[in-house]
Amino acid sequence: MNQAELIAAVAERAGLTKADAGKAVEALVATVTDALKRGDEVRIAGFGSFAISERAERQGRNPQTGAQITIAASRAARFTAGKAVKDALNGG
Repeated sequence: MNQAELIAAVAERAGLTKADAGKAVEALVATVTDALKRGDEVRIAGFGSFAISERAERQGRNPQTGAQITIAASRAARFTAGKAVKDALNGG
């Protein structure tokens, strides 16, 4: 499902216009992104939580040359599914 399909599904399920559903989806994404930038965790009851995962600097290899390279430290978003989502996926 891509963003346009998500917006259409939200519009249909919530009884909104696609324009209003699009604004709601974009607002949700922007709000979650801003919270993660600040280092906050976002928890949505019954769905899951978004958090930041810190990756330390590490050594790697260039697959073409075999030369050793340093991979810089980085931060990545991490999603953990909630119990309701896990149960729905596993037939519970």
